[in-house]
Amino acid sequence: MKCPYCGFGQDRVVDSRESKEADSIRRRRECERCEKRFTTYERIDEIPYMVVKKDGRRERFDRQKVLNGLLQACQKRNISAAQMQAIVDESEAFIVDSPERERPTSEVGELIMTRLKDLDTVAYIRFASVYRDFKDVREFKAELEHLLSGNRAARPASEPNKRSSKG
Repeated sequence: MKCPYCGFGQDRVVDSRESKEADSIRRRRECERCEKRFTTYERIDEIPYMVVKKDGRRERFDRQKVLNGLLQACQKRNISAAQMQAIVDESEAFIVDSPERERPTSEVGELIMTRLKDLDTVAYIRFASVYRDFKDVREFKAELEHLLSGNRAARPASEPNKRSSKG
């Protein structure tokens, strides 16, 4: 804390008291250079972390909302509560680390889908179908084909090609 009289950056706290409403702390400080006293108030940072929706609206980040979406996508899949919690934690950290205290839902959704794709492709498709709001079966099929083509590309070279002609 800089001294308001001399601008020196070192002080000591002489007295601390909670406000009557218990929403701030009043501190009496003494500058270590000029020895003048001044008062500071500390308050909790109440600016919430926000997500920017597709239509431009801003909404508070809601961990429970993210978890509910994951619970639905992962229903009857072999994904533990700890794995889902880790995805929620990572999503929250992604927003908290933003200098603007907000991120577009598209970025948060992509982060979640990337994690789900690594864990379970069925849970990924379930989440993507709601998140990407497929308009018809063709969009859904295109996403499945993209997913399957990615899996084919990842097939080891030693695995036999099922379409090879007989020798």
